[in-house]
Amino acid sequence: MSDEKFNVKSQVTCTAPVNIAVIKYWGKRNEGLILPINSSLSVTLHQDQLKTTTTVASSLHFKEDRIWLNGKEDNINHPRLQSCLREIRRLARKRSSDGDNNSEKLNLSHKVHICSINNFPTAAGLASSAAGYACLVYTLARLYGVEGELSEVARQGSGSACRSMYGGFVQWIMGDKPDGKDSIAEQIQPETHWPELRVLILVVSAERKPVGSTAGMQTSVQTSPLLKYRAESVVPERMKEIIAAIRRRDFETFGELTMKDSNQFHATCLDTYPPIFYLNDVSKRIISLVHRYNTYYGRTRLAYTFDAGPNAVVYTLEEHVDEFVELIKQYFPPETNGEQFLKGLAVSPASVTEELKSAIGMESCPRGISYIINTKAGPGPRVVEDTSLHLLGSDGLPKHLKQSA
Repeated sequence: MSDEKFNVKSQVTCTAPVNIAVIKYWGKRNEGLILPINSSLSVTLHQDQLKTTTTVASSLHFKEDRIWLNGKEDNINHPRLQSCLREIRRLARKRSSDGDNNSEKLNLSHKVHICSINNFPTAAGLASSAAGYACLVYTLARLYGVEGELSEVARQGSGSACRSMYGGFVQWIMGDKPDGKDSIAEQIQPETHWPELRVLILVVSAERKPVGSTAGMQTSVQTSPLLKYRAESVVPERMKEIIAAIRRRDFETFGELTMKDSNQFHATCLDTYPPIFYLNDVSKRIISLVHRYNTYYGRTRLAYTFDAGPNAVVYTLEEHVDEFVELIKQYFPPETNGEQFLKGLAVSPASVTEELKSAIGMESCPRGISYIINTKAGPGPRVVEDTSLHLLGSDGLPKHLKQSA
């Protein structure tokens, strides 16, 4: 296919961020529309450290819709993926029929090719599906000239993807309408609101988790009385409290609520029958380290949260990062094989007092943590203006296929 037949205007590349929930989403009241049983709240992480990049191209010459994920062709007929494609095309047709002159003059009957890559491990509890579907929906919307509220569309791909449509601090309002039109994401504060906040991801295992989130949620909803109690009696008040804490930049309250919510989420997994275990021994050691550290200082300086996987996400303030990273090196000594243990934002060397070591009093766990990503709150999805960064070549096929050929 020549460059003339496949012009750059019909190709768009965007990036989208990972988000990490501090008030967890676990359980759906409607599986088809992905409507949650409770509202949730997350911090959008900076794309300099964690992001999905997606290129979407449309052409008369494409025979069928196709998708490549992280270097391999995947099934384009996945129901959730089809929901997003169908909804964006429907919105584009609506704009066209409404006579919107600003909408892209793109033939909606043309097939699309989609290529997407993550710069972090997929399906390891690092919210890869949230970033992936947010990026897909945002990129498709740009290609077709669709504007307005897109979090409702992203939600139909992956529930937490709706929160990745915004930067900073984001709540997903559960809504109460049967059609899900009011189950959308909303930014509480932009990423610039709390510049001192830092997020450290301790990668315990980059392996695929044994029980996927979708299956785990379904079993919890069916079997856990604690999950029902949590959704109805705990989360509504907790949402109000944590939003207020974020607005006043009150780390102690934010941190305590974050840890309590993570603990309760994993308690509902244990209350599920048969029980689900996402945390492993290293996860539990990190929890112990955080509590011993906070006890030593007499205040909440660190706050952990765990999604559906063993990796820890630790929130703290910039002034405490250096000491905490040094503690991790002491108690989870890394392998000395040249692999980079610390990724992301720079960390300065720090010393740990004997008094603090004595107060923590834990045995070391060599190679318990593979690496650390140091990051902060960041912006929502963005368009990549540099056309040389498109993931698809002028023939509509992934560039990496040509490089490896």
